[in-house]
Amino acid sequence: MKYRRLPRLGWDVSEIGYGMWGMGGWTGSDDAESAAALDRAVALGCNFFDTAWAYGEGRSERLLGELLRRHPGKRLIAATKVPPKDRVWPGKSGTPAAQVFPYEHILEYTNTSLENLGVKTLDVQQLHVWDDSWTDDDGWKTAVEELKRTNKIRAFGISVNRWQPENVLNAIDTTLIDTVQVVYNIFDQAPEDLLFDVCRREGIGVIARVPFDEGSLTGTLTVESRWPDGDFRNAYFKPPNLQQTLERVTPLLELASTWGGPITDTALRFVLSHPAVTTVIPGMRKPEHVEANMSASANPLPAEHVDQLRAFRWNRRPDDRA
Repeated sequence: MKYRRLPRLGWDVSEIGYGMWGMGGWTGSDDAESAAALDRAVALGCNFFDTAWAYGEGRSERLLGELLRRHPGKRLIAATKVPPKDRVWPGKSGTPAAQVFPYEHILEYTNTSLENLGVKTLDVQQLHVWDDSWTDDDGWKTAVEELKRTNKIRAFGISVNRWQPENVLNAIDTTLIDTVQVVYNIFDQAPEDLLFDVCRREGIGVIARVPFDEGSLTGTLTVESRWPDGDFRNAYFKPPNLQQTLERVTPLLELASTWGGPITDTALRFVLSHPAVTTVIPGMRKPEHVEANMSASANPLPAEHVDQLRAFRWNRRPDDRA
């Protein structure tokens, strides 16, 4: 495992982190299997774990808390998120900030997350949605300042709405933001346009999420793919999205195969090819997934391969998918 420095905080973070949504909020999760996968990640050098209260209403946080207690001698970085009070994803500009992240709500859910994780201080607390129209609201800013002053959090970040990578630049100007979590993968390259340069200049850590485009970049989906009722992927890949996605994946699979490795390895190494990225957080629920994904840190993707993958950029709008 290789590590990258989070400049503002001085932390060394594993290039491959761990996204814990699937084991808390997706169908088919098994807690014992999740625990085995998490332990294997630690053994392979992963030290960054991203969860949220919304991932199973605390289930994922509690799994992470158990991991921390199983490895008391390891410096493991725990990042979680405050859910929007109105439970609306993504954040909407027409909704007042006081209805989404009021001061009391942020404090309440930070305390809940501390309890679920069994720690006195969160390494990274994030807001789970965002709209830059909320920047001037005093409630969230006062909450962040208080949480840092009282040592309930070490760092604060924002998880940016899908396909809106520039919808956080005003918040960054407040100097309260230590990390930004953003969708970045072979298809979704828009963070490179502006956000990444700003983050590098300001010393802000970049947490790259959805490296596999919710599963399409694993090469396992087909036109018949379906998921149980209530699974997020049914909405994400609803018609005609699944067919459109597979049409873009097919030539990418062919290209990756000529390079001699799985598409998942190519996908992760593409994300890590950008120097602004601090860590990428694939979702993993099985030890074999951990084994495969952690190895992507070993060898950088050749520059000529990165250049070829640029052609797969897909400029999507926030209203393209649920």
